[in-house]
Amino acid sequence: MNGTAPLFRLALRRERGIAPWWILLLTTLAVVLVAYIERNMGTPELKATYVEILNRNAFFRALGGGTVEADLGVLSSWRSGGFLYVASGLAALLAVVRHTRADEDSGRAELVRAGVVGRHTGLHAALLVAGAGSLAGGAATALVLIMTGLDPVGSIAYGAAIVVAGWVFAGVGAVAAQLAGNARTARVVAMSVLGAAYVLRYAGDASGQLWMKYVSPIGWSHLVEPYKTNRWWMLAVTIAVAAVLSAVAHLLLERRDLGEGLIPARAGRAEAPHLRGPISLSWRLNRGLLAKWAAGTAIFAAAAGGMSTLGHQLGEVPAAVHLIAAFGNPAGTALDAALWPLILIFAHVIALYPVLMVQRLRAEERGGSAEIVQATPATRLHWAAGQLVVAGLGTAALLAVAGLVFGAFFAWLVGGPADVLRIFAGAMGTVPAVWLVGAVCVFAYGVLPRAAVAISWITWVATATLGQVVGPLYGVWGGTPFEPFHYIPNTVAQGAFDPLPAVVLVALSAVLLSGGLIALRRRDFG
Repeated sequence: MNGTAPLFRLALRRERGIAPWWILLLTTLAVVLVAYIERNMGTPELKATYVEILNRNAFFRALGGGTVEADLGVLSSWRSGGFLYVASGLAALLAVVRHTRADEDSGRAELVRAGVVGRHTGLHAALLVAGAGSLAGGAATALVLIMTGLDPVGSIAYGAAIVVAGWVFAGVGAVAAQLAGNARTARVVAMSVLGAAYVLRYAGDASGQLWMKYVSPIGWSHLVEPYKTNRWWMLAVTIAVAAVLSAVAHLLLERRDLGEGLIPARAGRAEAPHLRGPISLSWRLNRGLLAKWAAGTAIFAAAAGGMSTLGHQLGEVPAAVHLIAAFGNPAGTALDAALWPLILIFAHVIALYPVLMVQRLRAEERGGSAEIVQATPATRLHWAAGQLVVAGLGTAALLAVAGLVFGAFFAWLVGGPADVLRIFAGAMGTVPAVWLVGAVCVFAYGVLPRAAVAISWITWVATATLGQVVGPLYGVWGGTPFEPFHYIPNTVAQGAFDPLPAVVLVALSAVLLSGGLIALRRRDFG
């Protein structure tokens, strides 16, 4: 245990620019959804209608994690819990990997171990800081919900469910950090477990096979059922599993060398005959990530296509009429208008891909791998341009996958063959807006490299928050003109096509890309 206290303080200091944003995200979403329900379902009759529709439809039940009651606390926790539990777990596992495996990759852990510290000290500090962050997020959420007038006991149970979700996935992150050979692989392993837990919980609620919910760590937080039964004993189950995972991580730490993982890395090929330039290098480095994004996009697009069979119920859902009017329905049916928000959701999520790709540029620059590439005839601009070509084409490919899979399932279950092309065209129409988000990130990377990661995340969050998808949560049904998707015409609902917005967005992207590359060429590298 030697050195745990100072390393914990150091980890807290390093988290001061990250953890507060996660806590703000948890509390803000919880409060926003309470206000949304009060604003749009303010009468007992509206709540009863909403609850009846939710409880009789398996898809809607699965979204929030089970049946719901006509109570403000139950409705708000049902609407936000599915996201907050995942967000708490994601924040915790990323924090643990950041302060363990990532520190080993950078050499920081080796430097720290030169002092008077124990072998397990870094893992202790990482688990403590991740646990403290989860505790702060859950406590802050419970406090603000109590301040809004919700039941204190239910609010505390809800906050506790958020806390234990973070604790159990901190344990998952700790185990992944011992198994993986580097931080990137550890994150992929831990996030895959988180994704599998969510899918398992969702499938259990959708199918009625509740055993899948009982074996999912995310399902355990849902089974607390805040504001309803307040099952406190489920918290003990999750805490026990988190303790077991932490103990396993400590045992695994004893059995591996510093900087190595228990799962050995595969030897690479001796030759790379197809590696002929920056574009092929970027493709080789990022094709695995793109394949995972494409698979995830296809799965969720298929689920969205299946959800379209519920379109006839839209008119019964409170506030659905406002939503349809906000997205526009020039000539089509209510179902046509409902397709557009789903496409926009895919576009907003896929906009994360170029954001992450630009952040990889900064990571390669700081890690030194970009400098190695530039020891070859490839220049700085060639290296960056190769990455950006793959990012831009990959973004368009992901939107194409979303449009084709979504359109195919919609045509199969609801419409006809002509709907495939209509939905595909609508998805591809959002490409210029997604490119503009990535171009802003490139400009920030070239001009302000140290702040580029923060600016990239702020850009994506602001685009989503100010848009038509998130806007209804705080009463802005039509979105705002301060985000690029606002100008994309809704051709899916048979609206008129106007090429001018796309041309302007592409031109702005070109200007920002040029400015970012020029700045990258002139500034100090690294």
